[in-house]
Amino acid sequence: MHAVLKQWLVVVSCALVAAMPLSAVAADTGSAQEQAARQQVQPGNNAPVWRDVRSGDNPYQTTQVRGVETAVLMQPAGETWRQLRNGPITIYGGWLIVAMMIIIGAFYSLKGPIKLHEKPAGRKLLRFGAWDRMVHWGAAISFVLLAVTGIVILFGKHILLPVFGYTLFSWLATASKFIHNFVGPVFAFCTILMFLTFVKDNLPKRHDMQWFAKGGGLLTGEHVPSGRFNAGEKAWFWIGVTLLGVVVSVTGLVLNFPNFEQGRELMQQMNVIHAIAAVVFMTLSLGHIYMGTIGVEGAYESMRTGYVDEVWAKEHHEYWYREAVAGNKGGGTASPAVASSMKEGWRA
Repeated sequence: MHAVLKQWLVVVSCALVAAMPLSAVAADTGSAQEQAARQQVQPGNNAPVWRDVRSGDNPYQTTQVRGVETAVLMQPAGETWRQLRNGPITIYGGWLIVAMMIIIGAFYSLKGPIKLHEKPAGRKLLRFGAWDRMVHWGAAISFVLLAVTGIVILFGKHILLPVFGYTLFSWLATASKFIHNFVGPVFAFCTILMFLTFVKDNLPKRHDMQWFAKGGGLLTGEHVPSGRFNAGEKAWFWIGVTLLGVVVSVTGLVLNFPNFEQGRELMQQMNVIHAIAAVVFMTLSLGHIYMGTIGVEGAYESMRTGYVDEVWAKEHHEYWYREAVAGNKGGGTASPAVASSMKEGWRA
């Protein structure tokens, strides 16, 4: 029985060698001779073999199948990616988000919400139409879902795993992964709609420099006039919605659809870019969410109902207010009932 098994092993070995390319056979023979010589001088030292394997140049390839990574036995870049993701990106990214939350909390404690200087007039201007609100809330809801699930995926094993335990965290992480993968393309589509819908009102204007120079009056309470969107909102639109939105969308799609011959190295690079951009995106979004909810009195109602009080429009977006009341320009229009009440108020 032992003799028969030996014969079969010899036959199989010969068949494998016959199937190998001549270059591979020569390389394998040379490497084997070098390894045998090394064993005489440094027994157990397999450094040349592993050096070849880690280099990505595989002289031991026996398969005729060709593809992106069919010749890769070991991918050293994977360890580099793991160290970046679990090291600087997770540590510094986490503290960046925490720092922004502390800054916002301190600002709210010291200054509180920005309130109107005058009593509301009761006359309303239409600031955001139905399409504007639908596009904004579509992007906002998908962004929040991606942010929450992304935090679970990136920071979960450091924060949630010790609290929830392995079983519950496993379910949560798996659910987060599926939600993240399916909502990602929706957010990418909403980003395109956001850009097309609001780009015309976010083009830079000369008075934006004055807004930046005075910090929008956030610290002094000074009235700084602006158009339909102030310079801070325009910065969020171009840096956050457009630039970071495109970066996380493109890199996310590369990761989401690994069936277009992208190799692991490319996907690892995309994952690093995606994580960094997403962390910066989430950090900046905290400021936008704060200003759009509890930071500025009346801001949330403008996106919820579409209407703002005449005094609110005058104090926060004076240039847009003037255009709106002069000829319903710049996105501001009033409903017939509201317009009637506005005319009565102006006559008084």
